[in-house]
Amino acid sequence: MGVATPATPPRRLFGTDGVRGVAGDFLSAELALALGRAATADAAGEVPQVLVIRDTRESGEMLESAFAAGVAASGGHALLGGVLPTPAAPLLMRRYAFDLAAVISASHNPYRDNGIKIFGPDCMKLNDEREAAIEAAIHAAEGEEPVPAPQRGIGRIRKLHGADADYLRELEARFQGLRLDGLNVLLDCAHGATYHVAPEIFRRLGATVETVGTEPDGRNINEGVGSTHIEGLAAAMTEGEFDIGFAFDGDGDRVLAVDRNGQVVDGDELIALTAVHLRDTGRLPGNGVAVTLMTNLGFHHAMQAVGIEVAQTPVGDRHVIAELVKRGWALGGEQSGHIIDTGFVPSGDGIAAALLTLEALRGRDLADRSVMTKLPQTLLNVKVRDRSAIEGATTVWQAVEREQRELGEGGRVLIRPSGTEPLVRVMVEAPDQFQCQSIAGRIADLIERELR
Repeated sequence: MGVATPATPPRRLFGTDGVRGVAGDFLSAELALALGRAATADAAGEVPQVLVIRDTRESGEMLESAFAAGVAASGGHALLGGVLPTPAAPLLMRRYAFDLAAVISASHNPYRDNGIKIFGPDCMKLNDEREAAIEAAIHAAEGEEPVPAPQRGIGRIRKLHGADADYLRELEARFQGLRLDGLNVLLDCAHGATYHVAPEIFRRLGATVETVGTEPDGRNINEGVGSTHIEGLAAAMTEGEFDIGFAFDGDGDRVLAVDRNGQVVDGDELIALTAVHLRDTGRLPGNGVAVTLMTNLGFHHAMQAVGIEVAQTPVGDRHVIAELVKRGWALGGEQSGHIIDTGFVPSGDGIAAALLTLEALRGRDLADRSVMTKLPQTLLNVKVRDRSAIEGATTVWQAVEREQRELGEGGRVLIRPSGTEPLVRVMVEAPDQFQCQSIAGRIADLIERELR
């Protein structure tokens, strides 16, 4: 496993997962309106039908309204689906043949942030070229006279009633053969978009459900709860009589699991578990999975041992999806808990991934898993003023190459800029944890000195 090459600097608006920033500041109502207008103007159809859903942030209603106004200003019809997980967007697009969908969410970020990610007519997040075209249209319009009404005419804004029921029906249809009677499940919904639908589907399938993070107030999303604060769920698992626990992130496209002993099971292990299950049941197209550069080396070793091919992509679930589509495969994801089964939806779906995990276990205890052995890994986030400056930090890259040479094939060193935050991420895998921490610490200290 070689040293990662520097990433291409992010564009001014779009990052690795749509447009994201502080709500009311970078991500203003004006920008949301411009995005809605430009995305709809670029859409096919006489009157584009555009779904808009959101998570529970207090800024969500403002941005939802502004984006919808932009849709109407470009002659489209905006359908407001309310609070729903991100994967509901492509599912509802397919169900109702919508032309576009927008999700107003900043995923795992604090409530002050928000974001807008857009799905195209293929029910997948827009590719780089489409995002670049939208961004160029917005920049071209800056400072110009007000844009005239489109030839399509002015569109409409309406509520899409029953969108949550439609999403639940899709989940029930996919997992109709799964029965969870007698299973005690603890769900952490991060005070986010899954707070209602996740407990409901688990109960419909027969589980006994207890929850945390199901009382959103607009500001408590991801605050000490959810998949980015998994330690809370892990502690609760050891205090109660639960068989398994799942933690979602703010927009519901990620999930991490916790076994009855309080041990966290990340996306790598969940993908490995489900890959073997789908292979054994004849439902793993191409006998392969797609994962990112961040995936643990232990995953690669485990898949090689059972004869499952692995494709590696840059970080970001849309890169994984693109690879799956290119190869005709179905399963992939990220260590962070984005788990994608394109046979259900071309997006990470935390709820569906949790149910797929239970399907893969077939009544067995998650604590008894043995599908892979993880190589020790250390992840550090280094705060910097300009994350793109890492590309020109020659001293840092020389140090990374030196550390990689010493590790050889027994480990790896990876650094990359965050796509959404002023951070450079450092990941080290090595034969033992002390070695991981030492190498990661040296690289992180150097980055701080070079980029402060």
